Amino acid sequence: MSDSPALPAVSREWHLLQRPVGWPKPEDFALVEVPMPVPGAGQVLVRNEYLSVDPYMRGRMSAAKSYSAPFELGEPMEGGAVGVVVASDVDGIEPGDHLLHFLGWREYAAVDAGKAVKVDPDAAPLSTYLGVLGMTGLTAYAGLLRTAGFKEGDIVFVSGAAGAVGSQVGQLAKLKGASRVIGSAGSDEKVRLLVDEYGFDAAFNYKDGPVGEQLREAAPDGIDVYFDNVGGDHLQAAIAELNLHGRIAICGAISVYNNTEPAPGPNNLTRLIQTRGRIEGFLVGDHYDLQPEFVREIAPLVASGKLKYRETVVDGIQNMVEAFIGVLRGDNTGKMIVKL
Repeated sequence: MSDSPALPAVSREWHLLQRPVGWPKPEDFALVEVPMPVPGAGQVLVRNEYLSVDPYMRGRMSAAKSYSAPFELGEPMEGGAVGVVVASDVDGIEPGDHLLHFLGWREYAAVDAGKAVKVDPDAAPLSTYLGVLGMTGLTAYAGLLRTAGFKEGDIVFVSGAAGAVGSQVGQLAKLKGASRVIGSAGSDEKVRLLVDEYGFDAAFNYKDGPVGEQLREAAPDGIDVYFDNVGGDHLQAAIAELNLHGRIAICGAISVYNNTEPAPGPNNLTRLIQTRGRIEGFLVGDHYDLQPEFVREIAPLVASGKLKYRETVVDGIQNMVEAFIGVLRGDNTGKMIVKL
């Protein structure tokens, strides 16, 4: 085992103490000290440098059956992380290498080498491997191009458009020849960002009035594709404005994640008969076959500045729960990252 000489005796990690009811509260979590992890066979010890917080994590805090197992009470939570290898006896991985892996929410992790990917800090900033070049970027790419079947000339509507996924969906649609891209966001500042920096043709603040009315005004010729990060009134409005053979890709429904009662569904689904429209949900995990193609296409666009991204960076593992709750509140512009 080759390693770095001065490792601390303990590491800190966030545990889920109780399952949140409604909005998560700080007392649902605890930052605990544990002995420094000891790597087993085929594992390396990683000191995490950047941690991801994402809306989907709210689902894993519930005991309800979902597409991935709930977080265990009294155990460390998981999430995307990028860190530096500090100890390794695995062939091909040396101390000083940087890895993308899934044992976030902690300072140090014993990571299975087979479940980690080497990333190059010289090719792109490390934090981008959690966002624009990582899972959120692939989510945008797969959802728009494969699930929604985007084609040149489409009119595209994106909700949660100033977030990490939505901002990339809109820009990608423009780069690939959308005739019009419309976004919704939760503040006037984010609306300006969508139009002025990300190149959306139109954007609106969903807090300014009924979403249906604002979308109708922004999309006088209807929409061909709706990329849904929000659900609720946005989904209802998109169905109402869907053109013939329109497609809706359901990525998330952040507007209902903290509800204690089921939210009412859209009451206009019969429009799908008239428009021959399609609604399809997707998970990024089903589309990792696109990863090499995605990185080949997107990395040069990021490097050249043709595809822009924003990050909201919170310093310190002690602030991770607040950063997570902030994502659910919409405090972030672009990807929310915790820097250790």
